[in-house]
Amino acid sequence: MPRMINTREVARVLEAYPQSEFADGDWIPGWRAAQDGRRRVNVFHDGHGEEDGLERYRLELQAAGYCVIPDQMPGGGRRRLHITRA
Repeated sequence: MPRMINTREVARVLEAYPQSEFADGDWIPGWRAAQDGRRRVNVFHDGHGEEDGLERYRLELQAAGYCVIPDQMPGGGRRRLHITRA
């Protein structure tokens, strides 16, 4: 069973990359983390370059020892990464 995890842990790993921000009606590209229960964090890339951004984050998080599962929201929605600690 995965151990507890929170968005602060994931943010520390991704701090070298810019966080996304919504400004002037558009997204400034970057990552965003959202808590999904006690044992999972979802990471999104907002703005252009979603596929490349998620791949960079996946590699960083896996190198830091996290279990990373690429996923897509139901109905063809946004791509995201499910992050857990084994």
